[in-house]
Amino acid sequence: MKLVVASRNEHKLAEIRTILTHLGVEVCSEEEVGVTLEVEETGTTFEENSMLKAKAVMEATGLAAMADDSGLCVDCLNGAPGVYTARYGGPGLSDAQRYRLLLENMRGQTPRTAKFVTVITCCFPNGDVIVARGECPGTITYAPIGKGGFGYDPVFFVPHLKKTFAQLTPEEKNAISHRGRALRDFAEKLEAYLKDR
Repeated sequence: MKLVVASRNEHKLAEIRTILTHLGVEVCSEEEVGVTLEVEETGTTFEENSMLKAKAVMEATGLAAMADDSGLCVDCLNGAPGVYTARYGGPGLSDAQRYRLLLENMRGQTPRTAKFVTVITCCFPNGDVIVARGECPGTITYAPIGKGGFGYDPVFFVPHLKKTFAQLTPEEKNAISHRGRALRDFAEKLEAYLKDR
């Protein structure tokens, strides 16, 4: 089975290929099947946004397509930035400017509990849909710690590991991350789906 990933992120594609190869799934990027879509994320939930992207790519290619939507949900900010995580503070900001804005908006606020969320949706040409979700709970630090990762990783602290995402090795991060959990959940659901074919 050919599966198109609605992403141009090479790291993400490599990770998905690694997790799905044993299922005999040929994972392709949009570009590899001659499609480049800019799908507007107008949804108010991770589920809605990942569905919008997967459905658009599936319709454009006629192949099964998967897309994910991820974000950081901070409890004292009523779940913000949520679906706006990548666009928090407006266009043109760097990762560091975004997480500094988050820290500024949380000044004096407790609790500092938060979670990273990823939702993966896969749409099939026959109308079938698979949805998988992964979450990683943590807290938001008062200042950035660590040099690794990207996005909000320097301010997302995992209490049981006593480290931020930016201090973890890629292997440590994949083992507990929201994206890793969602991908493993998706792989299980896809395997069950393919067995029924």
